[in-house]
Parts: sequence; structure tokens; C-alpha cells
Amino acid sequence: MKRTFKLEDLDCANCAAKMEEAIAKLPGVTKVSVNFMAQKMILEADDDRFESVLKEAAETIAKVEPDCKIIM
Repeated sequence: MKRTFKLEDLDCANCAAKMEEAIAKLPGVTKVSVNFMAQKMILEADDDRFESVLKEAAETIAKVEPDCKIIM
């Protein structure tokens, strides 16, 4: 499954790169792209684990930049 999410309060390109790198290492993630300029994340993951992967991605984002949130 592949979905696009809006990110709120993503403050820098370096943080976006760190998020992308960390989320890419999560189990079940096929592909991820975090775009600072567009304030978006494209997440591709296994269909059967998508919701749990999304939750882990949100936790990872909060570790890198506590103010940044995924808009569902």
C-alpha cells in the first residue's frame, strides 16, 4: 500500500532527511520519501502491516522533531 501524508511543523530539510533514513529502516517499509519543501511524506509498506508501520513512523518522526505531526 502506498499513501501520501501531509506533515505539520516540519522545520528543516536536515530533519526530513533524518526522518526518511530512520523510517526506511522500519520493518515492513518498502519505500519512503519525506519532502521538506512540500511538507509531505509518501509511505509505501506491506498492506497487512500498514497501520502499525504508520504508527511506528509517527513515533520516529516525533523522536527526530517533537513538534512535527502526520496529518491523517
